[in-house]
Amino acid sequence: MKKLFVLLLLTSAVSVSAQEWPEALITKPEKTTYRETSSYQDVMDFIAEVKKGTDKVAQISLGTSLEGKDIPVLVLANPRVSIPEEAKATGKPIIYVQGNIHSGEVEGKEAVQILLREILHGDKGHLLDNQIILFVPIYNTDSNDKMEEGRRPSQEGSPFRTGIRANSQGWDLNRDGIKMESLETNGLIQNIIVPWDPALFVDLHTTNGTWHGYSLTWAPSYHYAGEKAPYDYTWNKILPEVTQKVEENYGVYLGPYGYYFTRREGWPAKSIYTYNHHPRYLVNQFGLRNRMAILSEAFAHERLYQRITSTHAFVTEILEFTNQNGKEIMAINTQAEADAIALVDEQGGKVKKGVRFQMTALDKPIEKYRTYDHRAVKREDGSVTYLRAPNIIELPNIVNYSAFTATVESTLPKGYIIPAELENIAKHLEKHGAKVTKLTKNVRVTGEEFTVSKITRARRAFEKHYMVTVDGEFTPASNRFKKGDFLVNLSQPLVNLIFYMLEPQSDDGLITWNFFDEYFEKNGIADGPVKYPIFKYFELK
Repeated sequence: MKKLFVLLLLTSAVSVSAQEWPEALITKPEKTTYRETSSYQDVMDFIAEVKKGTDKVAQISLGTSLEGKDIPVLVLANPRVSIPEEAKATGKPIIYVQGNIHSGEVEGKEAVQILLREILHGDKGHLLDNQIILFVPIYNTDSNDKMEEGRRPSQEGSPFRTGIRANSQGWDLNRDGIKMESLETNGLIQNIIVPWDPALFVDLHTTNGTWHGYSLTWAPSYHYAGEKAPYDYTWNKILPEVTQKVEENYGVYLGPYGYYFTRREGWPAKSIYTYNHHPRYLVNQFGLRNRMAILSEAFAHERLYQRITSTHAFVTEILEFTNQNGKEIMAINTQAEADAIALVDEQGGKVKKGVRFQMTALDKPIEKYRTYDHRAVKREDGSVTYLRAPNIIELPNIVNYSAFTATVESTLPKGYIIPAELENIAKHLEKHGAKVTKLTKNVRVTGEEFTVSKITRARRAFEKHYMVTVDGEFTPASNRFKKGDFLVNLSQPLVNLIFYMLEPQSDDGLITWNFFDEYFEKNGIADGPVKYPIFKYFELK
């Protein structure tokens, strides 16, 4: 078999290592001096080869795309496991890493293939000592091969052709976490997340263009309606330590995800702003699942080989960290789950939680923020614009808008009752992994009901939806429900996700995504107030 040398440059010009690999284990970018990215068939051929000669990998399926492509999941474990029951029996944490959710953002796909090679046949086999890794190199299979030039202008032709962002159904897969309309999201949640229950979820992306001075930026799972401990550990422990290790071992600078706006704030930059908290984003949804998650965003303006290097370094050091600290991660997640359930059991009907949030600043600014410098240019009309300079500088005390404060709160109930005629709502919760039961007899409940006085629908479609917000108010109520209606007892692990999905004033719940439009229209919302059909109970008799 023909073998090739792959040269890796690490930390400095004097730190050089060369590894000889069979040609079949060389990725498409490596073969083309980083001009091209892997096709779906390239990835599948690579997977077939990397599985040979090792007993530490099993290939399972996340699902099948609209165009009939299998979405492969590689389960790496020592000893080998192939089903979630086997994995859980080991007591080891399960770490999930995916690339290519947006097919133009290719470096995650390539970095995962390299890590497969190194863990199964190279010098990183120790990463399986204390953990099980699920790798999904090519999540958006269909759109990966719809390659054209100029799709990602901020990547400046590196690679010169990439796939498209949306999947073959026309949805952005990273906006589908709540509505679950795509085949990919359904497969991910139902076939992987619910049965395998990863302790940490890592999603690999590329930024859209801000000229910060980092080769990669990161974010934790933002969700302040969830338990705080998984977020705190990710923000205060995992990300700082991994950032330091990547700089020490690879000479690559990482920093917090965020954008600054010279048109609004001038120069030098004063603040950075993260993306929003909505659980439609898969990383954020893990905060509501009492699990940890990390968003990785390679710097768009670097060349492909640099973006692959930074992504590879970041994921490698995450896996080094989880290999050493996985038991602690699992313990924090388990305690968060217990705390969420205890709050329902002890304070259900008494305590409030946020359902709508606004972005706010963290208490502590960023002491030194790396960024490309900018120069002020005065136009003929007297206005000032700012043009990027070629040098990287450090700005002091940058305000970091990476926190979220509740603007609307709602009472956390003991549970919800869903009328039998809204079985689609019950089934949707079950797809997410929620426990829903049918009433076997009539029951009387006391709690609150919400009366919708006004519906506001967005004027422009977003992900083929005209997003909805409702005005109205809760009032104390008692009601009788019949055998065959659906009971959702919130004393269960997904309490925070269910709460966020079912609360009528939630900014990313099922009302937002049009699940109740037909009900409201049928019951005359155009003519007057309508009661929200989901009853939140504080006491069940």
